[in-house]
Amino acid sequence: MDEVVVLSIPQIIVTFVAAMGVPSALTSYMLSRHEKRLEKRDEQRERERAKKEKDMDKHQLLLLETINASLALGEATARAVQRIPDAKCNGDMHAALEYAQKVKHEQKDFLREQALENLHDVP
Repeated sequence: MDEVVVLSIPQIIVTFVAAMGVPSALTSYMLSRHEKRLEKRDEQRERERAKKEKDMDKHQLLLLETINASLALGEATARAVQRIPDAKCNGDMHAALEYAQKVKHEQKDFLREQALENLHDVP
């Protein structure tokens, strides 16, 4: 014979809550794992962005150093040529040398201004 199971209201509520709690707990667990994965991915992206930014800064500094080295070489060459007695330096050589010196000083002034403006931005 079939037995009839009779449940009281509190037993029905407990059974319902227990049945609903398992999927809810599983969903909560899966969401927390997903959030952790997203956080790890975001942290990795931030590290990569910081590295790229640092590399770009280094690249710009190296370009600046290269420009300065080329300028110094050009100035030294122009001065050496001017000292050669047989070399007939025209006004172009003198003008180019003056222009190179002017640009060099403008660059130094700009970099000095940038350093002063960014002095207080350092964490």
